[in-house]
Amino acid sequence: MSSGTKTISPSDISQPELHAYLLTAVAPRPICFASTIDADGNVNLSPFSFFNVFSSNPPVMIFSPSRSGRDGSLKHSHQNVLEVPEVVINIVNYPMVEQMSLASTAYDRGINEFVKAGFTEVKSEKVRPPRVAEAPVSFECTVTEVIELADTPGAGNLVLAKVELMHINENYLDENGQLDTQKLDLVGRMGGSWYTRSSGDSLFEIPKPIRNKGIGVDSLPASVRNSTILTGNNLGRLGNLEKLPTSEEIISVRSISEVQSLSKDFGAGNPEKTKKIHQLAKRWLEEGKVAEALALLLN
Repeated sequence: MSSGTKTISPSDISQPELHAYLLTAVAPRPICFASTIDADGNVNLSPFSFFNVFSSNPPVMIFSPSRSGRDGSLKHSHQNVLEVPEVVINIVNYPMVEQMSLASTAYDRGINEFVKAGFTEVKSEKVRPPRVAEAPVSFECTVTEVIELADTPGAGNLVLAKVELMHINENYLDENGQLDTQKLDLVGRMGGSWYTRSSGDSLFEIPKPIRNKGIGVDSLPASVRNSTILTGNNLGRLGNLEKLPTSEEIISVRSISEVQSLSKDFGAGNPEKTKKIHQLAKRWLEEGKVAEALALLLN
């Protein structure tokens, strides 16, 4: 397999090709399952993966119903928020993903996707569009602005939605009353027809370097930075430690049976010993024993 780089100018390929590259590379993307209503009261329900939360004070979300890649026509959701500047953003999890996908069908305007996809309408409290009863979380929003980026096929239209009210299914809360990521079982949009599921082994935690400053990868010895065993993720986790281990901590790991066995089997300076130490440190890192792993590597 070639290890070269393919460089592409957006102007040199077709819009569908560019669309495919962008959506496959920039993923996974959260899904905005937007319920809107037109001036005549017709309800529309449609998913958009150009979506995220952009502010918590004020609470603002943005999603983008793109123009048709074929003829540049507007999505019904886009037309609706221009007529009635309100939207309910429903969050999608795995138990409802197939129905959500069905709602993305290009039905004629005026067709209610709640009915087509088998979802349950719940009357909203502050806005006119209904929310999806099956969604784990729903946000009633007022639309403050619609920014049309262009009038060409595939052009995005940024819908700025200010959250007025949140509805959270209590089945997805933890014992502290907070949303539980593992219970939520959210899904994300990938390229083509692919999705990803945020549950099980695909969930992992990384300590956030917010309140404390990590020592950085540059503070690690060259023998560690240039390891053929440790990965970039391993180095990042080591660099997130607040300080290098003390001499006492370095000496302490020598008393661990696995380390003693390595010292017994291999002499000092033996390349095979270094390899085994790095393999053991990697395993400790995967077990969450970060300080011990760095102390071992500095022996």
